[in-house]
Amino acid sequence: MPAPTLDQVIFPEPVHHNLSRILGDLKRSNLSITNRLRSISQDAAFVEQVADALRLPLIANERCGSWYIDPARKAGSAYFKSTDGHTGQWKFSLRRLNLHLLPLIGENNGIIIVDSTRRGKRMPDALSKTVPTWCAVLNRALFPSLADSHELYTPPNAVSASEASQIAALLPAFVSSFLSLQLDLAPLRAQLGGRPLRPFWVTQEDDLSVLADGPLGAAHRRRDGDGDGDGDLAGFHPVVCCTASRRVVGTGTEAAEAGGYIQGAGDDTENWALGLTAGIFWRWKEDLLAAGEGELPDLIGELVAREDRERRRGEGGVLKEVVKGKGLFVGLLGAEVGEEACVVRLVPKATAREGWVKGKRCLEVGIGKSRAASRLLRDALGQVCEFVLAYLREPDPVGKDAPQKKAVVVLCETGKDLSVGVALAIYCWCFDDAGNVREDDGTEVSFNKAGIRVRLGHIVTAFPEANPNRATLQSVNSFLMD
Repeated sequence: MPAPTLDQVIFPEPVHHNLSRILGDLKRSNLSITNRLRSISQDAAFVEQVADALRLPLIANERCGSWYIDPARKAGSAYFKSTDGHTGQWKFSLRRLNLHLLPLIGENNGIIIVDSTRRGKRMPDALSKTVPTWCAVLNRALFPSLADSHELYTPPNAVSASEASQIAALLPAFVSSFLSLQLDLAPLRAQLGGRPLRPFWVTQEDDLSVLADGPLGAAHRRRDGDGDGDGDLAGFHPVVCCTASRRVVGTGTEAAEAGGYIQGAGDDTENWALGLTAGIFWRWKEDLLAAGEGELPDLIGELVAREDRERRRGEGGVLKEVVKGKGLFVGLLGAEVGEEACVVRLVPKATAREGWVKGKRCLEVGIGKSRAASRLLRDALGQVCEFVLAYLREPDPVGKDAPQKKAVVVLCETGKDLSVGVALAIYCWCFDDAGNVREDDGTEVSFNKAGIRVRLGHIVTAFPEANPNRATLQSVNSFLMD
């Protein structure tokens, strides 16, 4: 029998297994739901301190940012993706224009955008690169004569000079793609009061008293009439990028301290939250923080079920107009729709095409759920668009009790994905470039990506929460262009 090796003597095989199990148990206990919720609460307190110091409205970069903002202080939501700032994949999103933020910025002389990140990073790529790119693109598009506003500003402690220069080289192309949407820029410029944007960054490593006394503090003093307008921010609106979580240096995909603090605890909730959302957390914050770890799964399940019932009762009737003045709406399944409207319901089950028509003005399209539905959408759009076009071509009703305008309503499970894709297809197929219903004159109509992109730009500007996934948009493009 061979002599044992040194590592076998010091760490026999069973000990290796036990040590691995112990370390795994420790990691799981550190990353518990209890520790996540407590970490979120701590970070939310920091966000409130930032808002108090700078006196600017808080904007949640969804989905993560809403966990760190008390709904009573939340002024709105933004949709800046970290993937658009990943190294070598820099992008200016035409699907997420975030133009709805401009009135808030102009009215308050700035905003604070809140987000977080895991992995021991100082700040998420959405705040260090995506937002700065957005600021630079809008400045160049809206204020072409203000050359001082065209520079790309990035945080030097998070973005290297080399990477910043590579992003800057792409700005002309990003501006061209934005201008290709043919949006009316004058109202956007007016919303900002003629002042361009300037990004700044705040983390828990910063001294808030110094920030309040510096240029960022001067911005709100100038807004309130207490400042002289001098300093680095004179002539600019600050877009403050606030990283809610404290940086924890560690290994692996998540970093946690021995005391239980977890950086970016509100991220990737599908992996830990058991259906808990930011809204439910804030409504039941005290109960959740007071519960023991063993009690949380049942408590969360009960709260999620209760909120879901209330949401279905209260939110089903909310419709969003996605094309201004065209009577084209989207919403959730279950919404009440008037008898005179044309309604397209995208139900989450596959049904035979022969049974889709439920009435002269009602189409119930069964293409299933999620990504599978997005892929099957392409084959359904022809019937949907022709059904809607026939309704739009009907003679307008007359009489004092007749509705003032036709309405087309598209409903789906989320009110933001499939319904938006179908609304885009209807907008392209049924309306010409002047916004009139296409006539039945035998003229062949063709579409291209640029034209579809322009129409999508109109929709996301009118309805910033719209979130059609890539597969949905691919189905729409395929239907219109093939």
